[in-house]
Amino acid sequence: MTALPDLAAGGLALGTLSAFALGGQLVRLRRRDARRRAEIAALRTRLDGSLRAFTSEVEHLAARRVPAAAGQVTHRHLDVPGPLQPLTADTPLGRSLDDVLVAVQSEVAAQRTRVDAAAQAGMRGATREIQAALYRLQDALRQLQQRYDDPELAQTLFALDHENEQSLRRAQVAAVVCGAWVGLAREESHLVDAVTGGQARLAGYHRVTVHNHLEPGTALVSHAVEPVAIIVAELLDNALRHSAPDTDVVVSLEHVHHGVCVTIDDAGLGMTEDERRRAQRLVAGDDPILLTDLGDPPRMGLAAIGRLTRQFDLRVDVSSASPYGGVRAVLRVDSHLLSRLDPDEKPPAASAPRTTRRPAPARPTAPAPNSGSGPTPAPAPVPAPAHGYDAERIESGAAGHQGPGAEDGLPRRRRRTASAAPRPVAAETRPPRRPEDAAAALGALQAGTAAARSAAPDPAEQPDDGTPERGGRGAGPADHDPRADRSAAHEPTDHEGGAAR
Repeated sequence: MTALPDLAAGGLALGTLSAFALGGQLVRLRRRDARRRAEIAALRTRLDGSLRAFTSEVEHLAARRVPAAAGQVTHRHLDVPGPLQPLTADTPLGRSLDDVLVAVQSEVAAQRTRVDAAAQAGMRGATREIQAALYRLQDALRQLQQRYDDPELAQTLFALDHENEQSLRRAQVAAVVCGAWVGLAREESHLVDAVTGGQARLAGYHRVTVHNHLEPGTALVSHAVEPVAIIVAELLDNALRHSAPDTDVVVSLEHVHHGVCVTIDDAGLGMTEDERRRAQRLVAGDDPILLTDLGDPPRMGLAAIGRLTRQFDLRVDVSSASPYGGVRAVLRVDSHLLSRLDPDEKPPAASAPRTTRRPAPARPTAPAPNSGSGPTPAPAPVPAPAHGYDAERIESGAAGHQGPGAEDGLPRRRRRTASAAPRPVAAETRPPRRPEDAAAALGALQAGTAAARSAAPDPAEQPDDGTPERGGRGAGPADHDPRADRSAAHEPTDHEGGAAR
């Protein structure tokens, strides 16, 4: 009987212990559940914060970073902002956003190139039509110049032809920038003719002084004549535009080890370091040329030079300063683009500056004394001085031509003066009239001074048709002397042929 209470007490104690164990476990479970709920709340808070941060980054990407990245395609100096949160930079999210920017820039550049190519194709077609119309107008003006010899009308026609030549140059430069061919095929020409041909295409040609130090006969191969003329014209145009109107632009032609250099020095304001780097990058022709990179309105001179230097293997450098404080531009023509022409068979244009490297003239031989009664033999021919150059004239002392300076029958040197009238030449001994002589005659006609008309030869010795002939073609599309403001006594520097920094 006494065992039952003990058993009941033991069971009650066991139940109490079990209840305490279950109660403790329940408390632990509740605590764990509370911790988990707290963790879930923290994770939810973090998730909400990350979502808000991601939303802010995307908004920042769309509002600031993508426009800046698109603008950097055309303006390299622009900076693209980084992520809104600096800690995002090295995370997968930051790298993904950077990939988005790279993809946007690539697509913008591709679309820009396609749009620019379409614009260049349209401009090529337009400039082709403009060039054709200007060439037709040029031919019409030349026909009028050959038909009429009135001095005032000739002066007006020359002025119109020069204006037309400048318009033709601008159209030609635009076509070259858009990928068109130079438009003209030339024969081999003297390099000095190509340089002066480019000079004659400019409005300020009279401010350009050319010093020719090349060997006589230095010429360009046919496919390099027009590109050199275009490059020289654009470099001179830059020099004239960026220098004071009362200053000159000096051009020097020199031989170098690898070919020939054409050096152009101006007395302008010069360029800053950034402008110099940009100009050098354009003339080098290494980067693709887009119209949208050339400004508004587009400045196509240096871009056209870059096209031509890349196509014809020429070298242009504008990274140096000139001795006069401006810019020095150097065009180098390598030896494989050079040729040689016989200056006696095909001399340079009459208006081209004479070279300082003149060959030694052949010494004339004195005629043998005439002891018999037969006719006096004609003296040996003496090379005439180059046209357009005020040199000493050698006159023979043979019979029928002796004067005060040839009493002993030997040749005498006489200084040619500006006031001396030209010695008349017999019609049967006059050489055929050359185009260069006709160009020089037209230059004198433009001067229109009474002294030039009074010093002209006898009209009976002029050509039968009485119509002035056009000068020979040189490096440029026009072959006239547009410099009506120069006196005939000056050395002619006219050129055939005839934007910016």
